[in-house]
Amino acid sequence: MDVQVEGHGPVEPFLGARDLFETERELSLPVTVQVVEDPDERTRVSHGDGGHRLTISRQAATSAMARELALHEYAHMLHHERNHPSHTQSTEEAIFLALAGRSVEQRKLTHCYQIANHMKDIYADDVWLDVAPADKLVAFLESSLAAALADHPPEPPVWPHPTSAPRPGSGESARLTPAADPEITAVNAAFALGLVERHDLIDEDHRLYDLAHAAEADAPDVDFEGFRSLFRSLSPDPNASEYRKTLVDATRAYAGGRGPAAD
Repeated sequence: MDVQVEGHGPVEPFLGARDLFETERELSLPVTVQVVEDPDERTRVSHGDGGHRLTISRQAATSAMARELALHEYAHMLHHERNHPSHTQSTEEAIFLALAGRSVEQRKLTHCYQIANHMKDIYADDVWLDVAPADKLVAFLESSLAAALADHPPEPPVWPHPTSAPRPGSGESARLTPAADPEITAVNAAFALGLVERHDLIDEDHRLYDLAHAAEADAPDVDFEGFRSLFRSLSPDPNASEYRKTLVDATRAYAGGRGPAAD
């Protein structure tokens, strides 16, 4: 794998991740890692015929999770190269199919992009968890969920219209969103449990279960168990039609809406 690091930041996490990654997988296209100073820059990936580009803040690049973040993003790149349905299916198209003709709150519509991103992340984690320990990931999920529960706002936040809001794509590394409202926090908790159960990463008495069930209790209208099962049991090798249906069903399960749904 050809990995080049640009900007003022460490090189080792990205080269170390490369060395681990290529023990099991290989990218055909070169990777450019751009480390930027802006601490608000979200980790993101773009793809072109000439290669992949990972943009990451210096803060993230120097964090304890830097190597794991790099592995995760390399896995997204691999799925992009292999045209995995989770990375070729248009989220906008699936949301339109799911909710056309229905009236849906803007905040829920925005959250649907996060749910789609969780599904992509499941497939990325399926790749890199084969080559590196998961301890840091589990600790990150636990601390992020605890922070989200503590930061529930007393009033619903003002959400941007989904057409102007950032839409997480493959490679976005924000998993659990602090200060999210209780409903999306419950879905995020279901994602955390579904992921760790999919890979048998924790015991039944792990604190993550208590946190997840607290999130579930805060959002009784969310089908927590349904989303937990979805993330845990996503087909490892779906075809395009199967994946589109799963994404459409997940969107309807969360956003609901009033009026008839398009088939």
